[in-house]
Amino acid sequence: MLNNKGEQLGVLSKDEALELAINAGLDLVEVSPNADPPVCRIMDFGKFQYELKKQKSDAKKKQKKTQVKMIKYRPGTEEADYQIKFKKLVEFIDNGDKVKIVIWFRGREVQHREIGAQMLDRIEKDTEEFAVLEQRAKMEGRQLGMMLAPKSKKSKAQARKIEPKKGEGVNDAEVKDQ
Repeated sequence: MLNNKGEQLGVLSKDEALELAINAGLDLVEVSPNADPPVCRIMDFGKFQYELKKQKSDAKKKQKKTQVKMIKYRPGTEEADYQIKFKKLVEFIDNGDKVKIVIWFRGREVQHREIGAQMLDRIEKDTEEFAVLEQRAKMEGRQLGMMLAPKSKKSKAQARKIEPKKGEGVNDAEVKDQ
């Protein structure tokens, strides 16, 4: 038996415990019914429920909800447009969202699926440092799509720590000579 301050009162009968709770203006709550003897506590049950509800809502606020973002390409997407969409893709991945990349075919373009497959291969190769291929490329009607997910935080940190060793980078002197 515990009182409202968390102090143990020892083993009491049910009537004695109920009387103590009524005198304190609180509730008698059975905390562990399977113990021998059962463990009860004198507390304000409404306040207890409110605190539990508050803890659950705080836990929900701290959770990161992953969204699935979609980026559409066309088989004839030029390099500048590719780069703009790729920057957006990187932004989504860094934000922790999954990204579905879709190559959208119109008309007779569907006969040249290999162009779309090449583009998806390029995207996969460009994102291998910070994203994981979650779903391989597959045709869905007139769309060829694949799904990317962010890598775990540990692998992101390792990928960003990789820097060129001395002698591997381009020197300013080399740039001026060209």
